[in-house]
Amino acid sequence: MNKTYPSAIEALRGVLKDGQTIAVGGFGLCGIPEALIAAVRDLGAQNLSAISNNAGVDGFGLGLLLESRQVKKMIASYVGENKEFERQYLAGELELEFTPQGTLAEKLRAGGCGIPGFFTKTGVGTLVAEGKDVRSFDGEDYILERALIPDVSLVKAWKADRAGNLVYRYTARNFNPVVAMAGKVTIAEVEEIVENGELDPDQIHTPSIYVTRLVLNANPEKRIEQRTLTQAA
Repeated sequence: MNKTYPSAIEALRGVLKDGQTIAVGGFGLCGIPEALIAAVRDLGAQNLSAISNNAGVDGFGLGLLLESRQVKKMIASYVGENKEFERQYLAGELELEFTPQGTLAEKLRAGGCGIPGFFTKTGVGTLVAEGKDVRSFDGEDYILERALIPDVSLVKAWKADRAGNLVYRYTARNFNPVVAMAGKVTIAEVEEIVENGELDPDQIHTPSIYVTRLVLNANPEKRIEQRTLTQAA
């Protein structure tokens, strides 16, 4: 089995459509599928709902799709460091569904496990609970959160075999495994592709059953949001 495609655009072609919900792995700019995000921009899909821990930064990551006005709604837990996001939101041009970080991860995991929803204490008595079912368990209130099942999931991994088994590296694992699980179609961007059977089964983080297509990006930028240096004495 070989799930590799020659480019990010070709990996998305025939999958990406207007009006879809896409989920994007990463935390800040760590472990984001930057080539796939750029390909979404270049293919020009419109009216997208984007699920991600954050909204990238101006000019990079999901910030590219905000600049091109392809995203109509963000489902995220953190949206700082992006002036264009702020401008669109305050102008009423962009919908935002704030979700606590742990709840967002669980909503994606539940989607990948076939669980339609779950109860959590997080957000009880706050704006997060508005419009949601509340139930009492053992004398405490919990709110019902629905699972997320995106049409397309875009993830970044360090290494894969041609069948689509994925290995992440250090903190770049972050949201990527649950995003990969949740998508109806999952496309992975990786830094290295090896032959089937070369990966140690005990080291595989996302099994190939969750991965639909692969694309190689051997030299990603790996930006960080802020670089702090110690001043010379």
